[in-house]
Amino acid sequence: MLRRLLVLASVLATAACTQAAPATQDTGNPGKDLTIAFLMPCSTCADRFESKDKPYFEEAVKAIDPNIKVIAGNAQGDAAVQLQQAESALTNGAKVIVVSPFTAEAGASIVAKADAAGARVIAYDGAIEGAVPAAYVSFQNEKVGELQGQFLLDKLPPGATVAMINGDITSAPGREFKAGAHKILDPAFQSGRLKLGYESDTPGFDPAKGQQAMEQGLTKLADNVQGVVAPNDGLANAVITALTARKLNGKVLVTGQDATDAGLGSILAGNQSMTVYKSIRAEATATAKIAVALAKGDAAAVTGLTTSTVDNGTGKVPALLLDPVAVTKENIADVVIKDGYSTKDKICAGLAADKCSL
Repeated sequence: MLRRLLVLASVLATAACTQAAPATQDTGNPGKDLTIAFLMPCSTCADRFESKDKPYFEEAVKAIDPNIKVIAGNAQGDAAVQLQQAESALTNGAKVIVVSPFTAEAGASIVAKADAAGARVIAYDGAIEGAVPAAYVSFQNEKVGELQGQFLLDKLPPGATVAMINGDITSAPGREFKAGAHKILDPAFQSGRLKLGYESDTPGFDPAKGQQAMEQGLTKLADNVQGVVAPNDGLANAVITALTARKLNGKVLVTGQDATDAGLGSILAGNQSMTVYKSIRAEATATAKIAVALAKGDAAAVTGLTTSTVDNGTGKVPALLLDPVAVTKENIADVVIKDGYSTKDKICAGLAADKCSL
């Protein structure tokens, strides 16, 4: 009898230990075995994705829960590759996919794949159309174009000719930048206050294609252009390269976006006129909070972490849309450097070294 009691006690003790172990492990590692994917569209779109967005996002996730794994991918301008990267992330256990879609349609395919796998998708920087993601975090992209258009409207003399070297309009941000600029400039074009001399869209935001388009525009206009809408600093640099070949750099107003070191340096050197600054750290950090909440199954937290909803044509998406800021040489220090986005040493290099007054 005594032997039977001892055996039973041993069995019960073993069972108790077996049941307790997982609970102790989960408590100590709340993010253990959780994976989040961060998928970027391309390097030609903007170099910020690799240099700013990805490290900021990884840093923010780690600060929230160091046990969560982040896997990153860059589609390098290929929607099919981006879909493959999403499929690979799901195969490797990603519970959330944060994606800046190369095209709005590609984003919809990723949402469909994630839904089938029981995962969630956050549209990052660019909207997804044709499907409803769990959330959308970006900036007021149409306002970016408005700031660029307003700058030219304020600075150009009556009768000035404008060229518009737009971005990729197969992406939601590209369409929104273009729409914002037209919203401001179209009344001036229609009244004759300004003249739209040339306009071209740029697949993939590719600077090489943007430079070629600007060269064609200059040929068409016999170099008679006083202002250029370029949606980001990469295309602004391409425009400036084309202008420089005709000794027009510094004489034509050129807009930009992303407040890159090269773009800011070009502003100080007098070749670029303005850029639009977006606090990418704020964007990436806010997205990380939503992504971690979703990865841990707390879908209700999305409501508290977003401030509005956006109707993408398929449904209403919880959204957080941050404000962009126009930057000229007068406020680089107060906006970009003060926010910790860059430093004087990085900006005041190359052609800007001798003209830096920050």
